[in-house]
Order: sequence, then C-alpha cells, then structure tokens
Amino acid sequence: MSAANVIEVRGLRTQFGDHVVHDGLDLDLRRGEILGVVGGSGTGKSVLLRSIVGLIRPRAGSISVLGRDVGALSGAAREALERRWGVMFQDGALFSALTVRENVEVPLRAVPGLADADRRALAGLKVSMAGLPVKACDAFPSELSGGMRKRAGLARALALDPEIVFLDEPTAGLDPIGADAFDRLIVALRDALNLSVFLVTHDLDTLHSCCDRIAVLAEKRVLTSGTMAQMLQIQHPWVHEYFHGPRARAAMSSRRKGD
Repeated sequence: MSAANVIEVRGLRTQFGDHVVHDGLDLDLRRGEILGVVGGSGTGKSVLLRSIVGLIRPRAGSISVLGRDVGALSGAAREALERRWGVMFQDGALFSALTVRENVEVPLRAVPGLADADRRALAGLKVSMAGLPVKACDAFPSELSGGMRKRAGLARALALDPEIVFLDEPTAGLDPIGADAFDRLIVALRDALNLSVFLVTHDLDTLHSCCDRIAVLAEKRVLTSGTMAQMLQIQHPWVHEYFHGPRARAAMSSRRKGD
C-alpha cells in the first residue's frame, strides 16, 4: 500500500443475488484529502462506503485501510482499526432514545479506563467541534433540526479522534446556507485535525467548495477521478452532463461570486 494513501480498493466486486453493483472497482483515498464520491442513482456510492468499513462483504477484490487488509482482520485487530475511523451516516443515524451527548459517548464507552466524567467532557467537546451549542448535548434527536442531527452525527464520528472520516450525503436535505456552513466545517476540521475524508455526495456546491478530488462511479466501477478542473474536461456523456448541466452551471456561478 502506498504511503500516500490511507485507503486502497482494488478489483472490488459487490453484488446482491444476481445484481452486480461494482465489478473491478479501484479507488484510492490520499492522506489529508477530501475525496468526493459521486454517481447516478443505483451506482453504489453508499454500498462502496459500507464495503470499505466492513458492513458489506464484497464477493471479490481487496480493501486496505491504513495499511491493513480489512477483510483479513477480526477480533481485537479489527476493533483497533475501526477506532481509527469515524462514520457519519445519512441524517446522522442517531439513537433516538439517547441524548446527543449520550450518542457521542457510545464509541467512547469502548475506551478502557475512561472515567465517566472524562467521557462526558470529551463528548461535550466533540459536540462543540461539530458546531452545536452546549445546550444541544441534553437534547434528543427528535428535538433537533435536520442540520443539527447531521452535526450530532458528525460529533459522534469524531469521538475517537479518527484519522479517516466517512460522510454519507452530509448536506442532503439542508438549505443552501446550512449546506454551505457544513461544507466549511468539513474543511476546517480536515485542516485542524489532519483528517482524510471520504465524502459521498450529489451536491455540486459541496464538490466545488470542499473536495480536493472527485471519483465518479459509473458502469460498475470508478469511471474517472481527478480535480474539478479535470472533471470538466471529461467527455463521457453522464460525466459531461453532470458537470456541465444547469445545476452545475449554477453551482459554478455561485462559487465565483463567493470567491
């Protein structure tokens, strides 16, 4: 595994019954970058994320994370690797019966010897880092707005000081102002914590504002990857329409005004 990469996927094949989602998929996440993963409906963006973190077992291929073969690990070795990444699923995926602080404490409970008071204090710190007010710690998910639930999910993903953060559609359903604030937060956290970020999104504004590189899923594989400037030169029909269509032009115009 290259020292420049924190994730390497090679020859990945995932399928459910007779339905093949990925076939021969290769992907790298470089250390310290924000990688945006895009693709049409049904191309398996979230399936890829879940395969990398071990929630879905691929039929073939290899997945290496931080130099370890994910498929070959079990027990304590697997748990040790999982503590080095954090995952924010769509809409936060919070436990509804727990407060925000208690949700963030869940992964911290696996840390041996961590006192209750220290665990509570660390959870509060992560909530603040995610941009939530202190009073949100004692709120239940049902009492939060969609944007606040996403931030709470991000706080839980950051609980164990991970090296990699996986974000699944972090700005979906947010208003433009809230989405822009979340994009800025992702970049600020990456810079402050030296994170590597695997970001599944369909949000063109997010791709423009915070992604260093973009990977396009199509035809059951990563069709192409590169910077936004490189994406604009790709002539594949779907890629061209995605990055040159009306929504893309609006995102580019908005980005220029922001600059």
